[in-house]
Amino acid sequence: MELEQYSFSVDEKDENNLKDLFLRYLYNWKWFLLSLIFSIGLGFVYVRYQTKLFEAKATILIKDDKKGGLGVSDELAAFEDLGILKSNKNIDNEIEILKSRFLMSKVVDELKLNTTYYSYGRPIEHERYSNAPILAEYIITDSTMIAEGNWILNFSDNQKYELKNGETNEFIGNFSFGEYIKTNFGKIKFTITKHYNQSYLNLPFRVIIQTNEKIINNYLEEVKVSPVNKTSNAITISLRDAVAQKATDVIDNLIKQHNLDAVADKNQVSQNTANFINERIKFITSELSDVEGEAESYKSKYKLTDVESEAKQFLITSSESEMSLLEATTQVRIAEFVNEYLQKHDLPSDLIPTNLGLNDPALALQIGEYNKLILERSRLIKNSGEKNPVVQNIDNQLVGTRASIKESLTNLLHTLRIKAKEIEKKENEINAKIGNVPKYEREYRTIQRQQQIKEALYLYLLQKREETNIALAVTVANAKIIDKAYSNGEAVAPKKQIIYLSSFLIGLIIPIIVLYILDLLDTKVHGKKEIDAVKIPYLGDIPLTKSKEKLVVIENDRSNIAEAFRLLRSNVDFITSNHKGQSRTVFVTSTIGKEGKSFIALNLAASFALSGKKVLLIGTDLRAPKILSYLNISERKGLTNYIVEQDLNLNDIIFKAPNFNTLDILPSGPIPPNPAELLLSPKVKDIFDFAKTNYDYVIVDTAPVGLVADTLLIAENADATVFVARANYLDKRLLRIAESLNKEKRLTNMACLINGADYKNGYGYGYGYGYGYGYGYGEGSTKIEPLWKRLLKA
Repeated sequence: MELEQYSFSVDEKDENNLKDLFLRYLYNWKWFLLSLIFSIGLGFVYVRYQTKLFEAKATILIKDDKKGGLGVSDELAAFEDLGILKSNKNIDNEIEILKSRFLMSKVVDELKLNTTYYSYGRPIEHERYSNAPILAEYIITDSTMIAEGNWILNFSDNQKYELKNGETNEFIGNFSFGEYIKTNFGKIKFTITKHYNQSYLNLPFRVIIQTNEKIINNYLEEVKVSPVNKTSNAITISLRDAVAQKATDVIDNLIKQHNLDAVADKNQVSQNTANFINERIKFITSELSDVEGEAESYKSKYKLTDVESEAKQFLITSSESEMSLLEATTQVRIAEFVNEYLQKHDLPSDLIPTNLGLNDPALALQIGEYNKLILERSRLIKNSGEKNPVVQNIDNQLVGTRASIKESLTNLLHTLRIKAKEIEKKENEINAKIGNVPKYEREYRTIQRQQQIKEALYLYLLQKREETNIALAVTVANAKIIDKAYSNGEAVAPKKQIIYLSSFLIGLIIPIIVLYILDLLDTKVHGKKEIDAVKIPYLGDIPLTKSKEKLVVIENDRSNIAEAFRLLRSNVDFITSNHKGQSRTVFVTSTIGKEGKSFIALNLAASFALSGKKVLLIGTDLRAPKILSYLNISERKGLTNYIVEQDLNLNDIIFKAPNFNTLDILPSGPIPPNPAELLLSPKVKDIFDFAKTNYDYVIVDTAPVGLVADTLLIAENADATVFVARANYLDKRLLRIAESLNKEKRLTNMACLINGADYKNGYGYGYGYGYGYGYGYGEGSTKIEPLWKRLLKA
């Protein structure tokens, strides 16, 4: 049969590669088991001794009219005309404010987060927060120093303790609780709290004081602020910490500081207005007292009782002009007060009082815009500097707006004064008409007019002060707390499931990577995969055996290796089927020595002999003959003698193998000095002709083709060539020799046989001959050891 038409592999070749890989890993199950135990053990240790983190979350609602946030309640709607209770805060800006260093610094200061307490643990220390048995208090005596330190306290009793340096473990001394200790930044004292008890005796406690900047940076990284969704004004604030109560306190205090800061911003205008009104009330009160005293003195001096009743008729006609003059004069004085305030308060951060009663809507609008710019400038300076382009732009706007306000105020004063003069002129005309009114009445009316002006202004300022105080009292924050900070008390890190799953996967991956690297570095032939790589026909494989016997194929033997040779016999018979009815000559060779070609040739010949065929085994490996030693037969004449001695007959050197009736052996004979020349002798042709004439099968043990050319010299006599490659011995790169010989057709009908295939190592296929599984019957069946013994060996 033509070799190109012959294939001994199954159709599903791709499946074989996956099966090879699976069997390879399955054989090394013990390494996978050890890796899994080690990896999961490390994961357990990590989970056991890693500091647990707890998560606290809070949700707040930002009141934003533009985004549909919380509006003003009905009860507070009455105060909207005062310019308060309006919120147009952008939610993104509020998130940035919540994440600002300014607010976090207030949280750290109020909760004293720069001081942490740790109790003794094995092997890690545990942070104490609200239940710490000790309290550290320090005083900084040198303003250039920063409070920072690490100490270890051992309780001697509830009065004294031993103090050590927490970094160097250096002994500092024994001290009493409440006693100040000198440090490099000042002095510090430790006191016991209500949580102290006798169980803490002789147990170390660690106290660490860190700089505020370090603590602020840590919390700014850990606090997460994000909107609940894109369309909502709700914000979620979360924090992970080793102490759940500490995380909730930080979040709650952060919300508190945010609301206080927002309220302070809103109250800034109202507070400045209140201060201005209080100053003016003090001044008007003094003036009003002077006018009232003057009226009292005037009446006492001239002994007047009811002057008004005497001039009642004369005053009716002038009442309207007096009211107009009173209003105009009041407007002039208010405008003068505002103008005086502008001259005294010219800083960029000074606000202008509003709602004072000036009858000029345009001027009131300008003052309102000016105050808004000042508040925006103050807000930006908190998180940036005065050199910020936006701040500089606002400064330019403030300068222009202030100048415009001054100009408008000047125009208003000019207009009001002209109006007052006109009214006064009309008043003088009326006074001229009442010339009959006594001098006392006129003088008293002047004093009374001044008194009425002062009283009206005084009452007006009192009203505005109450309005301002109401505005301060009803100011609300921008954020409403939906859910206060809450932690369910369950640790969110380390996550046991993820760590154990990761440990399990790592435990699987590491052996796979190691085995993969070992496979990359492995250059040995192991099975059919390497043979397929060089495109040499695959004949089968012979399993590795622990038996020291070289002749393993004997009658009635049912061992795995015997069955392998029987299947090899069938395959050899198949590839030589085109010589059916004729004698068949099969060469057995290899690339290098010690690959087991003589072992294969001997047992293949025995297998054919046991099938009833007449077989001749010829030893043509004249350099390292092994057949006689395998059969424990002493050296005797053979092929070498027949070629050299002219009168020697083949029948004289051919003998029957022990315990075989149809197996004859023609040994190689003594090792000659010139093997290649002997194989070129015409007598070699005579030997093969004789063998083909008298035997059904001729099995020829030849020399390795990778070392010498002996086999190639007689290759023309072969009907088929079994190329033996020893598993775990032959370098796969040497298979290129067999590939070259096969391509060049220098060996007839060549097919490769793997010798010593070790399926226990996960190489090769477990289905080829069935011997990989073991039949479990016959004299040569292998007894399976108990599971516990196999595990112990592993």
